[in-house]
Amino acid sequence: MTEKKDLAAAWFRELRDSICAEFEKIEDELTGSNKASLPPGRFERTLWTRNSEDSPNETGSVLKGGGEISILRGRVFEKIGVNISTVHGQFSEAFADKIPGAKDNDGAFWAGGISLVAHMHSPLVPAVHMNTRMIVTSKSWFGGGADLTPIFPNPADTSAFHKALKECCDRHNPAYYEEYKNWCDRYFYLPHRKETRGVGGIFYDYLESSNHENGGWEADFAFTKDVGKTFLAIYPQIVRAHMNKSWTEDEREFQLIRRGRYVEYNLLYDRGTQFGLQTGGNTEAILMSMPPEVKWP
Repeated sequence: MTEKKDLAAAWFRELRDSICAEFEKIEDELTGSNKASLPPGRFERTLWTRNSEDSPNETGSVLKGGGEISILRGRVFEKIGVNISTVHGQFSEAFADKIPGAKDNDGAFWAGGISLVAHMHSPLVPAVHMNTRMIVTSKSWFGGGADLTPIFPNPADTSAFHKALKECCDRHNPAYYEEYKNWCDRYFYLPHRKETRGVGGIFYDYLESSNHENGGWEADFAFTKDVGKTFLAIYPQIVRAHMNKSWTEDEREFQLIRRGRYVEYNLLYDRGTQFGLQTGGNTEAILMSMPPEVKWP
């Protein structure tokens, strides 16, 4: 299992590097829009480490390891965070009940992954979220996905995004797309507003092929890698299609209000946020998904 953990962690770092390079390229390419006079943005990276063995956090969980936060504030991307982490430790007894296989492993766990959230200056360019991860207890599995959150939904963008994700899923298992698309719609839903957070995408978790007929761990890892590659192929196309268009103050105002939905979802419902806080992760990394400016009517 150590070799598999190393392979997964190395991939998440490689994907991070590819994404950051492509998004800095987009920053350089901007020629129009309301922010074209600003200098291109560049990612700034911050390392973090945690060793709570001697002083468990308030939940009783122990966390070791760390990660790297990459933040860009530019002229296309108002704020984008791309985080990678590799952590291990022991869940508290109460939290271990919620994680598959944790109770059978005395709460011990390992987790590695990449998480990305982009908030755009332009109300005409959709925000986006993508993450993939590997978690090990007495079991081991992959999870993740990608979803699009436009301020003004564009049918062509929605179609292109879903088409790319469906083709990705179909390369691995024809049943994946419908299952993971529906899972995404259920997961990124705000019950108190009775609405989805955006136009969806795919979401999967607990992906653990148990036999070699299904390809086992290698097949699950290949799919998880393909999700990341697919995101890197399709989202920049959508950004480039709209980033040079100008917008109005009314459109910007509407964008700031709609961003409130993002904040509400991530603080109230997102399991990744809860996982990070419950295990004593880095607060800045956990809350990286928050938009830089937001309004409520």
